[in-house]
Amino acid sequence: MLTFDEHIQQTRRRFFTSSASGAGLAALAGMLRDDGLLAAESASDVNPLNSRSSHFPGQAQRCIFIFLAGGTSHLDLFDPKPKLKELDGQPIPDSFLKGVRFSFTKPTQSRLMASRFDFRRYGECGMELSELLPNIGSCADDIGLIRSMHHAAFDHAPGELEMITGRDQPGRPSLGAWLTYGLGSESQNLPAFVALINHRGPVARAMAWGNGYLPSVHQGVLFRNQGEAILNLETPAGIRPEWHRAQLDAVRRLNELKQQQVHDPEIEARIAAYELAYRMQSAAPELIDLTGESQATHETYGVQRDGQQGIFARNCLLARRLVERGVRVVSLFQRSWDQHKNLEGEIRTQCQEVDQPIGALLRDLKQRGMLDSTLVVWGTEFGRTAITENAQPGPEAGRDHHPHCFSMWMAGGGVKGGQVIGQSDELGWHVAENGVHTHDFHATLLHLFGLDHKRLTYRHRGIDVRLTDVAGEVVEKLLT
Repeated sequence: MLTFDEHIQQTRRRFFTSSASGAGLAALAGMLRDDGLLAAESASDVNPLNSRSSHFPGQAQRCIFIFLAGGTSHLDLFDPKPKLKELDGQPIPDSFLKGVRFSFTKPTQSRLMASRFDFRRYGECGMELSELLPNIGSCADDIGLIRSMHHAAFDHAPGELEMITGRDQPGRPSLGAWLTYGLGSESQNLPAFVALINHRGPVARAMAWGNGYLPSVHQGVLFRNQGEAILNLETPAGIRPEWHRAQLDAVRRLNELKQQQVHDPEIEARIAAYELAYRMQSAAPELIDLTGESQATHETYGVQRDGQQGIFARNCLLARRLVERGVRVVSLFQRSWDQHKNLEGEIRTQCQEVDQPIGALLRDLKQRGMLDSTLVVWGTEFGRTAITENAQPGPEAGRDHHPHCFSMWMAGGGVKGGQVIGQSDELGWHVAENGVHTHDFHATLLHLFGLDHKRLTYRHRGIDVRLTDVAGEVVEKLLT
């Protein structure tokens, strides 16, 4: 039997020679690095949000994702259907109902309903869009319109998650988180990923800008468009700057000591977050102060309009200011498009709110030479049914959720504008040609940033997972 001293000596030898302890390997790595035989730690090891190279050259560098939650009606905004006008008020054929689920609609009480709005041709390309979207229509030659989007999630939160995270289940990273994970940030003083909300937030709430199983540094930061941009960011009154800096330095040293022991990436994220918050104390107030913008810019966006219209316009202008300052992703949410009834009046009001500022944003980016490198996306979780929801067609009628075929569009950032991708059937009910699934949409968006959706993976629970799950094809027709 070993004596106590012999046991201690043997335990020490085992500790320093055991590969499991890692101490010997760490010492060896340090000596090799000192001798120039091993590369020094990269900048990305120090700050997980430092800018990184893409898989291949991509034209898009920044993304503004305008997500109009509730389910915008493709039949009233983006996809004209003359056949619906012929069949207005009639029952839908039984063949269209096979395999379709509804949230609230009883088909026997519902009737086919044509749009109450005219469609017009916009731009040199002659793209057909609703008369409710004249400002967006003026940018038609820069827009790639998809009329054949589809997935299987027919309720709000699952539909939002499907479009934003690639699956209709919680716990997965948002698109913005994947982009910052793949490319890092170009800004030193602002977050890589910012979320702006108009009206209520999406049903999925913070999951719509969440990091899921990616390190928390990739979570979106919720900005307010007035007052204090980020709650609890400002230094309390009476605290001198040098005291604040000394406190942060002490916290950083403690975190670094802990990181040397446990090598937890969340500690790196925490260090980066503290430093970013310190730098944002001067950058964020300047960002939301729009007094430096010209009166013409305010009028073009509609910032001085009353109520929610002015707030949405302000958020669109803030989105431009954010990407201008190097923010990688801005998600702009507006949840007010769930028109189960009173569709005719409500959708008119919503379009009056969003059409002017979105059109202004596209023109502003183009005038500043930023549209070619900034991808702008109009998105929603699903479309609306060609039939009313348990009512006769008329001003008070609405439409139910419809994920089987709907419309979205992209502009800038390498998108070939002035074209329509895909086609729905004569009632806008099913995809008739060139269907684009959520995974295809995400694969294409990543491709525009120079990211291969099959190579952008993260090891989670022993599996290399990706935004597009196990599917997805790049929609080549959308690319310039």
